[in-house]
Amino acid sequence: MDAHEPRWLNAEERQTWLSLTAMVINLSNALDTQLQRDAQISHFEYQVLATLSEAADRTMRMSELAILTNGSLSRLSHVVKRLEKQGWVRRTPDPDNGRYTLAVLTEAGWEKIVAAAPGHVEAVRRLVFDPLTQAQQRTLRTVGQRVNQAVVLADTCRPD
Repeated sequence: MDAHEPRWLNAEERQTWLSLTAMVINLSNALDTQLQRDAQISHFEYQVLATLSEAADRTMRMSELAILTNGSLSRLSHVVKRLEKQGWVRRTPDPDNGRYTLAVLTEAGWEKIVAAAPGHVEAVRRLVFDPLTQAQQRTLRTVGQRVNQAVVLADTCRPD
């Protein structure tokens, strides 16, 4: 076998891969649809608000927020601009280092995430946890952790 020959997926691996990609896409779409319908926000906007709601003083550097929400700084900046227009987030220079910008969840933003959370967690429970046994949930968690670890490792080993 040539060293540059692709390691093609066998039939079982291909079915696993297709199932995984369908799950990721369908789950993302279902959660986005639920949040758009019930809270008039996107899933990414929800992630931004939820992440800020759990941060100390409901405040976080934009660069850190981008990492935790798995979005680029550019995408996050556009979303935070929309959230600012709604009065849910405000941006301010970091007093410890003016080169950074802080995102701050406002009281109105707190109220928005508190109102949106019950419907979102119900959708997550219905779509992810209810169909699985506790053993399957543990397996899913382990699989997710291992795949995420491989992705992070691949990103850190990539030449620039």
